Amino acid sequence: MTVTQRQIDERNQSKENHGRPNAGLVAREHLLAKLPVSERRLQIARVSTAVLDGGDGQPVILLHGPGGYAAHWMRIIPELATTHHVIAPDLPGHGASEVTDGSLDAEDVLIWLGEFIDQTCKSKPVLIGELMGGAIAARYACRHSDLLDALVLVDSFGLTPFQPSVAFGEALTRYQVNPAEHTHEDLWRYCAHDLDELRQRMGELWDPFETYNLDRARSPALHAALATLMRDFIMPAIPAAELRRIKVPVTLIWGRCDLATPLDVAETAAARYGWPLHVIEDANDAPAMEQPERFLTALRTALYHSQIVR
Repeated sequence: MTVTQRQIDERNQSKENHGRPNAGLVAREHLLAKLPVSERRLQIARVSTAVLDGGDGQPVILLHGPGGYAAHWMRIIPELATTHHVIAPDLPGHGASEVTDGSLDAEDVLIWLGEFIDQTCKSKPVLIGELMGGAIAARYACRHSDLLDALVLVDSFGLTPFQPSVAFGEALTRYQVNPAEHTHEDLWRYCAHDLDELRQRMGELWDPFETYNLDRARSPALHAALATLMRDFIMPAIPAAELRRIKVPVTLIWGRCDLATPLDVAETAAARYGWPLHVIEDANDAPAMEQPERFLTALRTALYHSQIVR
């Protein structure tokens, strides 16, 4: 990964102010260090947007979930970048993407996404969104199918009102109120099908992953962004009439054991709209992280199908 001048300046400033590097920044750099991407920054619609960019071929845009950042896709980016141009932003107010002037509402976020696509893609992209990123992607596709090649929704919010299991909801609330190692672990025991196995597979990346998650969860900027995004993209369902306006191929990829948006939500949407559904075994709501090989198989099938349909 190419380190930007901004990162160098931030690291130096942190050393001057505190005598040691910022733990969150160090963790972020560790997560990105071995990815076959460069990191750059674009000023888009009042958002100083951090972007991971790598590979050649058809553009695919990866939108992460709430509280996340582009590196949440780190377990699929290396393989996907061998065949596609991978573009993964930190969503507004998330990761290293800063809202530079006031707060954003739903309309602002959709305008931001449109300008982001315009600035980063030479041809129509496949838009891939997970959780909240899926809801943002779906709402954009309802309006602008003509600007996309295909849409892939991964354990997406927006297909039904957000009603997680009681235990999941309680763990999420505890983490939001008190971001700490124990609340992070409690939450991820619901996000992951087998947290111990995931931690083992991630190896040395787990600790910086946890550190950067906690660093961001304590950020007032993230809290402000989530207040808007929860209201506009996470909690409500997109009306069926709007979803029927999507004119590009849509594929659903879902963890079988998702506790945030259960599989039956995806099954209902697949039946209602005729969207293909790929179920990832041994995964909850983060199949790209838990089961990257299975996820990539499903995604490549979706990408191939979208070309055949079109």
